[in-house]
Amino acid sequence: MLTLYVSQQGCSVYKAQETLQIKRNQTVEVEVQLPLLEQILIFGKSQVSTQAVQACLKRNITIGYLSKTGYCYGHILPVKQGYHYLSHYQQQLSVKDKLLVACQIVQAKLKNSRTILQRQHRRQPSETLALVINSLGYLMDKVAMSETWERLMGLEGAGAAAYFKAFGTCIGNSEFVFTERSKRPPGNPTNALLSFGYQVLWNHIYSLIELQGLDPYFGCLHQASERHAALASDLIENFHHYLPVLSRVQLLN
Repeated sequence: MLTLYVSQQGCSVYKAQETLQIKRNQTVEVEVQLPLLEQILIFGKSQVSTQAVQACLKRNITIGYLSKTGYCYGHILPVKQGYHYLSHYQQQLSVKDKLLVACQIVQAKLKNSRTILQRQHRRQPSETLALVINSLGYLMDKVAMSETWERLMGLEGAGAAAYFKAFGTCIGNSEFVFTERSKRPPGNPTNALLSFGYQVLWNHIYSLIELQGLDPYFGCLHQASERHAALASDLIENFHHYLPVLSRVQLLN
């Protein structure tokens, strides 16, 4: 299944039988078959016709609206019967169960981070990489013994700091430099690519959560707020240093 990204400004999306047409200045730029689509992401100032929205909702195709820089404004999702059925069980999780799930999430994040660095170390051995790989292994053992949320978040933060300390060694293209992680705004093109990858993945996970009838604002690791879908942030941690990072490193190199 495909995701359609409409990033060019001033486009309009129309339905034409079993296809979607993306037009700009009355010229059809792209045609996509509806049965192949899973998600549509609209970046910036483009529009989707009512007929196209209805066709997507009938086929469980979600539509996400984002700023040009990737900030998610919201989603259009189909109505599901029994929407709150699974979310009811989410809210019955005990504090102990939530901590157990949170520990598993952090362990998966550290494991994937370590895997990326191990691959780089096999290709190009480095003392810095070796030290960080050992550090991440140590933190994984400590996470398994965490008994409080504060302790767990401290270990998660230490793992992220260690990982990004070594991340720059994975980039072999001299035109792209990475010394530290920066956000809002990203400090350089490498950070911009990382932020964009995270946001696209976050939007995809958020849509899947909604479609499964779960509450995206009820998480185990992250704290929810009116503007923070904690469960989406929880689930992206397993892929946070894997899918977006790995694909970006391959592109940069």
